[in-house]
Amino acid sequence: MKNDETLVAGPDTNPGGARAAAGAAGSSGYDLGDVIGRGGMGEVMLARDRRLGRDVAIKRMLRLDPDLVTRFLREARIQARLDHPAIVPVHEAGEDSEGRPYFTMKRLTGVTLDKLIAAPDTKLQPMLRAFVDVCLAIELAHSKGVVHRDLKPTNIMLGDFGEVYVLDWGVARVLGSADEPADATTASEGETVAGELIGTPGYMAPEQVRAEQVGPAADVYALGCILFEILTREPLHPRGPAALDTTLAVAESPAYRRPELAIAPELDSACCDALQLDAAARPAAAALANRIQHYLDGDRDLERRRSLSSEQLARAQDALARGDRPFAMQCAGRALALDPESPDAAALVSQLMLEPPRQPPAELVAELAASDATEVRRHALGAAIAFLIVLPLFPIGIWNGIKSWPIAIGFGALSIVLAGLAALIVRRPVRSNAQMIGYLFANACFVGALGYLLGPLLLGPAVASVITMSLIFYPAFTTRSWIVVALMVLGWAAPLALEAIGVMESTWSVASGHFSMTSNGLVVNATTTPALVFALSATTICLAAVLGSIYVRGHRAAKHQLVTQAWHLRQLLPR
Repeated sequence: MKNDETLVAGPDTNPGGARAAAGAAGSSGYDLGDVIGRGGMGEVMLARDRRLGRDVAIKRMLRLDPDLVTRFLREARIQARLDHPAIVPVHEAGEDSEGRPYFTMKRLTGVTLDKLIAAPDTKLQPMLRAFVDVCLAIELAHSKGVVHRDLKPTNIMLGDFGEVYVLDWGVARVLGSADEPADATTASEGETVAGELIGTPGYMAPEQVRAEQVGPAADVYALGCILFEILTREPLHPRGPAALDTTLAVAESPAYRRPELAIAPELDSACCDALQLDAAARPAAAALANRIQHYLDGDRDLERRRSLSSEQLARAQDALARGDRPFAMQCAGRALALDPESPDAAALVSQLMLEPPRQPPAELVAELAASDATEVRRHALGAAIAFLIVLPLFPIGIWNGIKSWPIAIGFGALSIVLAGLAALIVRRPVRSNAQMIGYLFANACFVGALGYLLGPLLLGPAVASVITMSLIFYPAFTTRSWIVVALMVLGWAAPLALEAIGVMESTWSVASGHFSMTSNGLVVNATTTPALVFALSATTICLAAVLGSIYVRGHRAAKHQLVTQAWHLRQLLPR
C-alpha cells in the first residue's frame, strides 16, 4: 500500500481543503489537522479528540465505491480485532455527512524499517529486536485466522520510544471467509494497483506469485525477505515485476550474498528456513521469532548450535578434500565457534593451523614468497656492507706496499661490483636463476682473487666460509647448497691449482720444519705486513660475526613468532 496508509507521509499540500472535506468528522468531536497521507482509496489526517483530549489519526474514504468501501471496512474490522502492541489500535468507526466511512486510530510517530535499513549507521540488534516484535504480532494475527499478505519494510514502523507497529492491513485475508478484498498488486514504488495478484513483488511468497490460496506461511516468507534485507542491507529480489520470476527460484542465503559481513550462522539458517519454496517447510512466525530472540539473548539452543557446528564441520572436511583449504579453515573456525567443546572441530582447526599443507594455496605461496623476499633483503644488505668494508683496507695495503697494482685494483673493482649486485638484490629480491648463478660465480671469483692477492692459504678459507654461509641463506640456493659449496671450493682452490701447474709462483713452502707463506700481490716485510694480516684477520672475524648475527636474529624472530602464534592458538582450543 502507499505510504499514506503507514501514517508517515509528509504534510498535505492543501490542508485547508482537507479540513473542509472532513467536516462531518470534525463536528462529531474531532478537531482536524493536516493530511499526512493520501492514496487511491482514502486519506489519513491528524486530528484532536476533543472528548478525550488525545491526538489521533483519522482514515477516511475519498470516494464511495462498493468494492473499496468493503475493503476499507474489512481493514478497520481486522485491525480492531487484533489486540497486540505492534498492531495499531482502532478507536472508533463511523460515517461522515456524505455517507463515507472513516475510522480513528492511534497517532504514530517514527520511521519505517526501510529507512533504517538504508541508513548505514543503523545497528543490527535494534532492527532484529523490532523484527521479533513483528513476528509475534503476525503470529497473533495467524492465531485469529488473519493473514497480512503485504508485509514489507515500508509497512513496519519503529516509533520514537521503542514501539514497533505492523501497518496496512488493507489486503489481509481472513481464513475461512468468503469476504475477500479486490485483487491488487503493489507496484515497485509501493503503491497498490489493480491486478491479478495480491501483495508486493519481492515480498510475495511463491504461492502468491502462482495466484494460489495462501495461508500463514506466505507471511513467513515475507518475514524471511525482510530478515534477509536486515542482514544484508539489500533486498533479496529485484524491485518490480522482475521479482516474480526470482521468487520461484531457490533463494540464496544472506551469508552467501554478503560473505564480508560475517553473518551469524544462526541468523543465516533462520532466514533460509523462512524462505523455503515449500510453504509446509517454513517455520511458524513465533518459531522464527524465538530463533532470533535466542540469538539476541545470547542463550542459543545447545542442540541447535551443535547441529550447525556439525554442518560447518562437514563443509570444512569436504572443502579440505577438494583442496580448498581457505574455505575449510573458515568453516572449521565457525564450527568451533558454534560448539567450543567439539573435539572434532578443535582437532581440525589445530590440523589446519599447525600442519603445513601439502600443496599450499596460491595466497599462502604469495605470502611465503613475500617472507622470503624480506629475508633476502636482510642478507643482501649485510653482504653489500661486507663487500664495501673491504675498501677501507686498501690504505693499509698501500702503506704496506703493493707488488701487483693490476691485481689490487681488479680486486677492489670486484668488491664494488659485488656490493652493487647485492644492493640490486636488496631493491628487487626476486631474481631469475641465471642472475643468482651469476652472482654466485662473481662471489667465487672474489674468493679466487683474494687467494691470488694474499695467498690461498692465508685468509682464503675463512673468507670462503663466510661467503658460503651468506649465500646458502638465499632461497635460490637453500635446496641446492651443493652448488654454492662447489663453486666456493673451486674459487678457493683455483689459485692453488694455478700454482701447482706453474702458471703462478707458489705462495707457500715447507722446509726444515717451517711452513712459509708469501703473497703475489703485496709486498711482504717484517714491519707492515703483520699489521695488515692482523687487520684483515680481525675484519674477517667481525664480518662473520655481523653476518651470522643478522641471520640468527632473523631466524630467531621467525621461530618465536611461530611459537607465539601456536601458543595463542592452543589457548583458544578446548583442553
